[in-house]
Amino acid sequence: MDISHSCNLHSVSNLYISLDNILSYKIIMKPLVVIGFLGSTLDAAKFGPSRWNKWRPSLSIAMQEDLRIDRFVLLHGKLHSRLADQIAEDIESVSPETTVDQKFLEFDDPWEFEEVYGKLLDFARDYPFDPDKEDYLIHITTGTHVAQICLFLLTEARYLPGRLLQTQPGGSVKGNVLGRVSMIDLDLSRYDSIASRFSIQTAEDSSFLKSGIETKNHAFNTLIDEIEQVAGRSKAPILLTGPTGAGKSQLARRIYELKKLKHQVSGRFVEVNCATLRGDSAMSALFGHTKGAFTGAASERAGLLRTADNGMLFLDEIGELGADEQAMILRAIEEKRFLPVGADSEVESDFQLIAGTNKDLSEAVSNGLFRDDLLARLNLWTFALPGLAERKEDIEPNLDYELDRYAEREGSRVTFNKEARDRYLNYATSSLAKWPGNFRDLAASVTRMATLSPEGRIDRSTADMEIGKLNRLWDNGAIADADGLAKLLDYETLNALDPFDRVQLNEVIRVCGESKNMSEAGRTLFASSRKRRKSSNDADRLKKYLARFDLNWQLVSK
Repeated sequence: MDISHSCNLHSVSNLYISLDNILSYKIIMKPLVVIGFLGSTLDAAKFGPSRWNKWRPSLSIAMQEDLRIDRFVLLHGKLHSRLADQIAEDIESVSPETTVDQKFLEFDDPWEFEEVYGKLLDFARDYPFDPDKEDYLIHITTGTHVAQICLFLLTEARYLPGRLLQTQPGGSVKGNVLGRVSMIDLDLSRYDSIASRFSIQTAEDSSFLKSGIETKNHAFNTLIDEIEQVAGRSKAPILLTGPTGAGKSQLARRIYELKKLKHQVSGRFVEVNCATLRGDSAMSALFGHTKGAFTGAASERAGLLRTADNGMLFLDEIGELGADEQAMILRAIEEKRFLPVGADSEVESDFQLIAGTNKDLSEAVSNGLFRDDLLARLNLWTFALPGLAERKEDIEPNLDYELDRYAEREGSRVTFNKEARDRYLNYATSSLAKWPGNFRDLAASVTRMATLSPEGRIDRSTADMEIGKLNRLWDNGAIADADGLAKLLDYETLNALDPFDRVQLNEVIRVCGESKNMSEAGRTLFASSRKRRKSSNDADRLKKYLARFDLNWQLVSK
């Protein structure tokens, strides 16, 4: 798409909402902030009375009778400081209630898309937006076409939490200086190249949800892509299912952090494991209580739901909640209101709920242990996280992630040597590795190996020791350790052996270990069959047998 035409947004039909509709959005109920670039050409004019005869877009916004601007954030480079000062003075003269906040934003090349987009994204992330207390309009008439595209993108993606505003000359009783102001519909489907860039941002958001881990499991990646779309566009409850340790808690926090980054939530992330809530204390912990509501209630308690106001509440193991708590949670979700323990009046809290469970809630409903209406409310967006054993291809990138976490936590970088890494991954991705605790097991395993490697390198002996520990933890000891084959064979080969072959190979290796040379071992192993043959080469026969398992005399005779 030709950039020079793609940003001529006022030429696209059906994009505008009239200025009258701005009032229907109730913008004037909160302070209104306009953010836009200084127009080095459109805003420029000769200093003197004649400048008031020219339409200047930044100034025209402040001159609209039906639009009260409380603050104008004017973006410009240092080269245009004098022009910015002039525009600020003129805005003050026509709209004394408007404060002009000049912000320097320098570009080496204002026509280079990546640079402009990146610096505007940094600005959006650093700016102290407060959508609960202010409304924002993003002015896109001024600046380069590239800057206008980037403002469009960042507003659509909610990094700039406002609506797009475009100014045009004409339509004024004061000549041509007032112009017109229009709102723009944010529909990226009309702009293929912008949608392409938006897809890149979507991929970046998906990577954010995965903590930057380059996961390879196709089903998991597809799941995260869907969660990214839902998280950015919906405030409805989300239900995360999956086994313990599959990453529900971490994913819930990343969803919150992504929404906060986009200014979609302003409150806190509040997490609670419902399995820890028991008896009367459960109601108080969730919904709060008044002073004196019960014995020991010496002061008022806000409760977790109120603490999560304008933020996100993560109820892990929601299936553990009692019937009364379930009923109140349902009402709090639907009406944003609930009654604290001992209170005479209800309180409000507007939060987004993410629930987690390792149980089958449908079965719990059938057994009368979970409310069907609550499940129906939670079940709009349900995502089942697979366990680590179902994502063997993701063990390696998560291994690196856990090493990075260890380094951040302990202030010490630890790595594998190649032999140890290959051996550990060979085992970790085999069917012998059960990973019942999923990523918690992997994190604990990495922590143990890193802690036992004070010189910063995990060697083979440390990896072997950890593999043995995991086998014992998972009751694999009798299978993997007792016969000693795990020290000679990789774990895929070991796991593929039939019990008959395993017993036979173990006996061959035992005899080899007790013999002086291959010939002696061959004579011992084939003592009966050699009597029935006129000639034999027992050593060669033994050599070929060992070769079937990629073994040789040097390995088995140690």
